[in-house]
Formats: sequence, structure tokens, C-alpha cells
Amino acid sequence: MSNIALILILTICIITDLRSRKILNIVTLPAILIALIYHIFTSGFQGLSFSGLGFLVGLGLLIIPFLMGGIGAGDVKLLAAIGALKGTMFVLYTGLFAGIIGGLISIFILLKRKQLGFTLKSMMFSVLFLKSTKGSLQFSSDTKSLSIPYAIPIAIGSFLTLLKEIYV
Repeated sequence: MSNIALILILTICIITDLRSRKILNIVTLPAILIALIYHIFTSGFQGLSFSGLGFLVGLGLLIIPFLMGGIGAGDVKLLAAIGALKGTMFVLYTGLFAGIIGGLISIFILLKRKQLGFTLKSMMFSVLFLKSTKGSLQFSSDTKSLSIPYAIPIAIGSFLTLLKEIYV
């Protein structure tokens, strides 16, 4: 049941993130609440602990990137919903896979635009001098910044974690 709910939530979030670059509260907030209630009713206090800790870990994985302006609030809530639904270990693996997939997508786009070298230099400068990029990889004032709909890496990370869960 939780796998079907997860796939439904991820599908909706991918569609809305691709169309409007938003992950909607009307999807994530009920998913979090329903996951908490479901686990409480099926497993009592253990279910609350399972779902609550998963929620907190999912939230914690992306809260710092969100506070630094590198990711949207919808992405944070989506990962928190995944944690509430599937638990701590699932959301940890999902977050790890999503980070790798998101990085690979970004590198691919930067290579295609022939801006990888400049971006790496710019990022090093930002890190060394604690300069924020306000949520995107900035190139210069006359070129567009790079941002990706992060529901896609999160969904791929979730599907990889599901496969890991099924086959390992």
C-alpha cells in the first residue's frame, strides 16, 4: 500500500514540478499527515516513531540547502513526506541517490552548455568567501542560471531505493 501511495505522490510531484516548477502543498502536506496517521493506526507508538523519525530525517536532509537558498520548500516537504511514509532508512537512501542523480544531471547540463569549468571556479570562490548563490549555479550576469526540477532526482532516488528494497 505504501509503495502505491509513494509512486502516486512522486508522479504528481514530477508533473507539477515540470509544468510549473512547484511541488504543491496540496500533495505533500496531506501525504505527511496520512502517512503519520496510517503508521499510528497500524503500529501504534512504534508506527508514530517510524513515521515521525522518517519525517524528521527527510526534513533534515534538505533543510540546510533550503535555508541557504539552494533548493525549494516543496522539495524539502516531498522528502519529508517520503520519510513519513517509508521511514528513516528509506529516506536516507533516497536522499543519497537523489543527491547523486541531481549532481549528475547538473554536470550533464553544464557540460552541454560548456560552462562546467567556469561554474566550478565560481563555486570555489563562493565557498572560499562564503558568498551565497541564492539557489542556483550562477555563471555571470549575462547568462542564465541553472536550476533543475528536483522532484525528478528525488523520484529517481526513491525508485532506486524501492528496487534496492525489493531485490536486496
